[in-house]
Amino acid sequence: MNSQEFTETFRQHLPKVSKYLTYRVHANDIEDLASRIFEIAWQKRANCPEGRELPWLYKISGFVVSNHRRKVTALTLSLFDTDATAPSAEDLVIADLAIKQAWSQLSAKDRAVLALAAYEQLTTPEIALALGISNNAASIRLRRARKNFDELLKETEEH
Repeated sequence: MNSQEFTETFRQHLPKVSKYLTYRVHANDIEDLASRIFEIAWQKRANCPEGRELPWLYKISGFVVSNHRRKVTALTLSLFDTDATAPSAEDLVIADLAIKQAWSQLSAKDRAVLALAAYEQLTTPEIALALGISNNAASIRLRRARKNFDELLKETEEH
């Protein structure tokens, strides 16, 4: 990918990467983290699969967010104010108590794969790329996560 192609990719996908970040980090950190994501993307642009730039950027974003969270947690664990953070992806979609309860009972892996499918609207191959797993593993993980969510939702609604 040359510089012109990278610039086009940046312009096309910056809003989606920023949206991805709004679900996961404090609003004050979005610009810096988006910058870091595209800095890494520029450095690794030779590894970008053609036509699959967005899920590749989500993969980088996942690592950047994880690193950021470790730093924030290490620095401010006792002072962390959850009310001052951007709403999580879960909070944005939850309007019903049953859905909220079922969502909160899912494993982190299930929430991650469902969020990529529902919020980011990625296809199974794109999810596989974003999570760094095979297409088959992504398909299985997504199917299991949907089944687990459905079961938890039914249990929650029965009570």
